[in-house]
Formats: sequence, structure tokens, C-alpha cells
Amino acid sequence: MDDMLFNTEEHRIFRESFRKFVAREITPHVPEWEANRAVPRSIWLKMGEEGYLCPWLPEEYGGLGLGFEYSVIINEELLRGNAFGVEVPLHSDVATPYIYSFASTEMKKRWLPGCTTGEVITSIGLTEPNTGSDLAAIRTRAVKDGDSYVINGQKTFITNGYFADVIVLAVKTDPDAGHRGISLILVDKDAPGFHRGRKLDKMGYHMQDTAELFFEDCRVPAGNLLGEEGQGFTYMMEKLQQERLEVSIKCQVLAEEALKEALNYVKVREAFGKPIGNFQYTAFRLADMATEVELGRTFLDSLIRDHIAGKNIVQRVSMAKYWLGEMVNRIAYQAVQMHGGYGYMEEYRVCKLYRDVRCLSIFAGTSEIMKLIISRRLGLNP
Repeated sequence: MDDMLFNTEEHRIFRESFRKFVAREITPHVPEWEANRAVPRSIWLKMGEEGYLCPWLPEEYGGLGLGFEYSVIINEELLRGNAFGVEVPLHSDVATPYIYSFASTEMKKRWLPGCTTGEVITSIGLTEPNTGSDLAAIRTRAVKDGDSYVINGQKTFITNGYFADVIVLAVKTDPDAGHRGISLILVDKDAPGFHRGRKLDKMGYHMQDTAELFFEDCRVPAGNLLGEEGQGFTYMMEKLQQERLEVSIKCQVLAEEALKEALNYVKVREAFGKPIGNFQYTAFRLADMATEVELGRTFLDSLIRDHIAGKNIVQRVSMAKYWLGEMVNRIAYQAVQMHGGYGYMEEYRVCKLYRDVRCLSIFAGTSEIMKLIISRRLGLNP
């Protein structure tokens, strides 16, 4: 990683400490959690005790006041420890920042301290069954009624949705205003009229609780509005660049891990009297893979540095989310292929990597949506 961001003594100590935590508290339990399709709340509390949740939050809300690079370290080490599905990054770096940036002081005091201890798990409810990447077309409606909002609608594919204590919900407060009619409202898990559907059964990402959410005359206090009515789309555009950066980190690290699995295997697996890595086709294919992974790391580190510096990275993070999402799928595919039949066996780590990475070119904006953003910012109008 970049020397300035990640190789100070403080960074090294933090990374080593968290790596040991993952090896001790998470990795041994991954098979059980995947079978149960859930991560126990106890691990959130343990992470909170150690200061690994929302470390960027100011001390007044229970955080450590650290920079985004510490969130990057947490994300990376979770992935290297097979914990893709312990969605702390979505809680810490995607959903909770909406509360910190746009909630009232009262709401911040109510929710943010619990976000750092693990007593509060956050989620963000954007996607609906018939809208997908078209956020402006959401149909979930919130109508002001005295000192409350009454919400009706449905969300799907919601990460952390099954166990979330509070949800940042995108709603239409003015259905005739297009994207200018979108607002964001906090919904407590105990709000009357809110209930969860089933945990969704996915191709991969098995221990992550992805859920359907339903709102039937769900009543929440008007004070739960984040920021101003009609500004939700603007707020989402502001925060989505960090979400897409977080997913890009996942893409890069899992590509590195898949490459590592492939290299380790081809050096010990023999065919026709020699390791398969010594066959020219295999060696050249691995050279291609290693080059793609190295290019991805260089681009990602540059992007992280710019984000920490406060630069606008909308265009470049869209490029990263698209290219890295496709790249990790190419690398994982080739890694499985090099394992032959063993790559299709769940006992081999590369099999899990392959099924897990498939979602990365889909969520937080598909590759196609990323290309649309890129092309429009190039002055085109596809």
C-alpha cells in the first residue's frame, strides 16, 4: 500500500492487531456462519469493544477520530481472513456516514454511540424490486402527517437488512418531482408498520444477511428526516462515491487473494511430470493475471489517496468500480480453471472466492451504470 497512508508505525500496529483479531474471532467461525446464513451479533459487540467499528467518528460519539485509511485496513483484513459477509464496512463507511452528516443533533446522540459499540447495526435501503439502479424511480412513499411521516413501500437486496437496528431509507416525499422528490428518513427497527421479509438465498456472500423490507403505514417521527426534504438524491450522490470506493477495495483485495490461490496451486499440482505452472500457457496466463492485479492496486491506491485528500473522485471511482469489478471476476474465473475439478469443490478456498466475487460488478451500481456515468461525464449522452 501507499507509504504515506498505510506504512506508518501506527498503521502497522493497527493492521497487525486487527489481523490477529480476525484470525482469532472470525476466520475459524466462517464455515458455521455461512451455513447459518448469518453473522452473530456477538462479533459486532467484540469489534466494538476493540474500537473497530466506525473508527472515524469523533470521540464525542464514541469513535477514535481516525482517518479513512483505517477503514481501508479493516476492509482489507476482513477479506484476507475469509470474512466477506461480515459487513462492517457497509455499517461503518456507507450507512452510518449519512447519520453523521445529515441527522439532527438529537438523532446523532441517539444512534451514533451505539454504532461504535456494536449495539446498533445500520443499513441503507435504496433498491426496490422494480427499480434496481434507477434510484430516481423508487416508489416507496412517505407522507407527512402532523409530526410524523407515514411510509408505504418495499425494499429488496438490503445488506445488513435482517439484523439492522436503524435503516437509512430512501423515499419519495414528492412523487411528481422525479429525483428532486427523494428524501432520506431514519427508520427504527421497532417502528410500527415496519417488518422484514425473508433472508434472501444468494449465489454467494452466504453469511451476509441480505433481506427484503416492508413498510405498511409505517409511522416514524418527522425528526427522523435526514437533512431537508427533496435533497435525498443529492445526499446519495455525495455519499455513493465512498460506497463505490469501498466496493472497489473489495474487488482489488479478492483479486489479489484469487491470484495467490492460483499461484500456490500451480506450483504444487503436477501433470505430465512437472508442476502445471511450468507450462508456458499457464505461466503466461498468470503473468497476465498478475499484471491486471498490479494495475488495479496502483489505480486503487491513487484513488484512496485522492478521496482522503477530499478530491472529487466521482468519475474515477466509477471507472474503478466498473473495471475492478470485471477484473476480479476474470481473475477468479482463471484461478478456478487452473484448479481443474478441485476448483469446483467447496473445500477449496478458490471456489468460495469465485462465487462471492460475482456480486461485485452488480451491487453499488452495475458495470453498465458505471459506464453510463463515465460516458456522460465525458460529454456524451448515450
